[in-house]
Amino acid sequence: MQTAGTRERIVVTAARLIQRQGYVGTGIKQIATEAEATLGSVYHFFPGGKEAVAVAAIGHGGAEFAALLRESLESTEDPAEAVAHCADHLARALRASGWTDGCPVTAAALETLGTDTGVQRACAEALRDWERLVYEKLAGAGFAAEDARDLATTVIATLEGAEVTSQVRRSDEPLRAAGRHLARLLRSYAPTR
Repeated sequence: MQTAGTRERIVVTAARLIQRQGYVGTGIKQIATEAEATLGSVYHFFPGGKEAVAVAAIGHGGAEFAALLRESLESTEDPAEAVAHCADHLARALRASGWTDGCPVTAAALETLGTDTGVQRACAEALRDWERLVYEKLAGAGFAAEDARDLATTVIATLEGAEVTSQVRRSDEPLRAAGRHLARLLRSYAPTR
């Protein structure tokens, strides 16, 4: 029982650290210390070292955002309203964190661009999962498949970019503006019933 708790602490701690200081700035010793785990137990659960921990942490962060996204998308039948709600939620959470808790997937992705590593593959997988959730919402609302695919990519890319911009500017307005304009964009494609 303790073993499962230790592994989970390591993953959650690594996700938080990567979210706040990036993949490159997060060390395996720091993860162990902050997770209240021994270095030996980190390597026991993650024989691949820092990259293996990061892949699990990105999976964790990706699943957390997927849950938030799913909750927002299910909050209303109107996809435009749902996406605006998601942007608003991200804006509030980012402000509450003092602009430090951005997306661990984006942080790690930017630092590993141009590589074919487990970290980069985990980031790509998380982004694809999020796009799939938006696509399913749009397709379920009657959007044409090609439009739904393109719009899903646009929604995720815009939210991710707006989140980084909000962090840099220390303002929630980029996320709120993105939410408003994504809603407007989705409404312009919405099928007439």
